[in-house]
Amino acid sequence: MTDFFREVDEDVRRDRIIRIWTKYRYVFLGLAVLIIAGTGAWRAYEHYRDQAAEAASTRFEAAAQLALDGKTTEAAAAFEALSKTAPKGYAILARLRAAGEIAASDPQAAIKAYDALADDPSFDPAFKDFAKLRAAMLRVDSDDPMDFERRYAPLASDNFPYHHQIRELLGLAALKLKAFDSAGGWFDGIVSDTQAPAGVRMRAGALLGLVQSSLLRPDKPAPANGQAQNPPPGKPPAK
Repeated sequence: MTDFFREVDEDVRRDRIIRIWTKYRYVFLGLAVLIIAGTGAWRAYEHYRDQAAEAASTRFEAAAQLALDGKTTEAAAAFEALSKTAPKGYAILARLRAAGEIAASDPQAAIKAYDALADDPSFDPAFKDFAKLRAAMLRVDSDDPMDFERRYAPLASDNFPYHHQIRELLGLAALKLKAFDSAGGWFDGIVSDTQAPAGVRMRAGALLGLVQSSLLRPDKPAPANGQAQNPPPGKPPAK
């Protein structure tokens, strides 16, 4: 009797499966096709992505070699062309390298290029701050020191990732004004900050030593009217 009921149950299940298959076979077939097609499309995308990354890597290395060979104009053009077609990671690096190569022959054009990157809403936010720093490194040699301070002093706050480097540049701008107290304040702020990068602290320490010595301080005659001189422009960061 048990075997009989087992056979009946199997027949019922088999009939149910047949009815379900008959009713929904096209749905099942469609799902199977979609799964196979989706898997194939993903494999094709991975293959395309790998090929694109490999091609971008080859072109990036070729552009970098042009830069090493001193062919800065050709290198800048190669990086610029690569930035328009390469995958995102290589495109970001190529845009930054293009601006860097331009700086060798035309600093003002490079400043504009870095500013454009910093202002581009589509550019990776993680690299915008680096573009701002690179523009500042070029501007410190060409801008009026007071204009430079007004532009970049806000970036000397701790919430800017490269604030130590910005403080160093602000100190250099103050030196151009012979504002030694202000310059010393910027450099001292770096030296006393244990979180500052080692290279930045070393340079700041050397510059601070020069500021505190007589090497950068010209002999200052006393004011003819006996009144105190106006304080030098520039303001060191608050501690």
